[in-house]
Amino acid sequence: MKADPAGVLTGVHYLDGDFACGEGAMAAGCRFVAGYPITPSTEVVERISRRFPMMGGTFIQMEDELASMAAVTGGVWTGTKCMTVTSGPGFSLMMENIGLAAMMETPCVVVNVQRGGPSTGLPTMVGQGDMMQARWGSHGDYELIALSPQSPQEAFDLTIVAFNLAEVWRVPVMFMMDECVGHMTEKVVIPPSDEIDIVPRVLSDKAPGDYLPYEVNGRPVPEFVRVGDGYRFHTTGLTHDERGYPVMSVECQEDSVHRIINKIRLNANDIVRYDEENVDGADVVVVAYGITARVTRMAIDMARTEGVKVGFLRLIVVWPFPEDRIREIASSTKAFVVPEINYGQMVLEVERCAAGKAPAILVPHGGGGVHDPAVICQAIVEAAK
Repeated sequence: MKADPAGVLTGVHYLDGDFACGEGAMAAGCRFVAGYPITPSTEVVERISRRFPMMGGTFIQMEDELASMAAVTGGVWTGTKCMTVTSGPGFSLMMENIGLAAMMETPCVVVNVQRGGPSTGLPTMVGQGDMMQARWGSHGDYELIALSPQSPQEAFDLTIVAFNLAEVWRVPVMFMMDECVGHMTEKVVIPPSDEIDIVPRVLSDKAPGDYLPYEVNGRPVPEFVRVGDGYRFHTTGLTHDERGYPVMSVECQEDSVHRIINKIRLNANDIVRYDEENVDGADVVVVAYGITARVTRMAIDMARTEGVKVGFLRLIVVWPFPEDRIREIASSTKAFVVPEINYGQMVLEVERCAAGKAPAILVPHGGGGVHDPAVICQAIVEAAK
């Protein structure tokens, strides 16, 4: 299906990442956003709130982030594509209802424009300290999808991808920008609506009396219906059966939770996205994401002038993690170097997947700014020895 022209501001624009993300959401068909102002993400909903009246969308400024995520989780069941936007402490407040959305298999997008933390931290300055929280922030066992753009152009393009993934797999999708990408202004090309592929909300064609909200019959994802269309159904965060009714049993827990995990794990290779350059035969492979990926390119160029064979793996989808590719690379490289604007998060996944075949060397940064490329270069050169 192609995008609704009403949501597509076709042309060449000079946008920051936050505005580009908002444009991507509207192009993807998002028509309901609930949020609460928080630096550095507020510009996303500022853009949306100005443009929504032109296309019949609704933006609500809620009283806090808990209510914002609750509103989005409920709004999806009307058949509407929904999104919320936050940063730092607001992301923490959303976690309970993100877990609810995962258990209810509610497709939605959660944008987190990361800043320095913990707590209130550095509201106006960059960080990448929420990457593990995106995967493990709520309690219990579940699987989500998370993406990380490196530019305003990708903030537009990958927001559309995020909505498409949410619809295909019926999960909340985390969109992990960072302050630098959110506030960076660059050229963004928005194509005509007939060149933008979107996944529509696919509704069940079963008669109301034949529909069960969590029946799968061999499919990984249950069919959807809308509230108000005559279907009688129940949805809850409690362990539930195919009717959506709470069933407090070991057997029901195993059936329901196992399925919401395996629909992602068993299809991870269809979801994972990354870019790689000169990985085969490299002495050192650098793994990076977001704004750090752009800084890393300068460091790689510097290391190559010193004769080091350097490969680069840029994470685009960070959850699920590209485990298979890391394992392959670990068999042929001396070391991984992982620069992050935190004190070690995704490097732990690289280390786990490398399984001792190649060390994973962290180049940390506490936030508030990006790495000095020379520091990353030095780590690459040392790793090559």
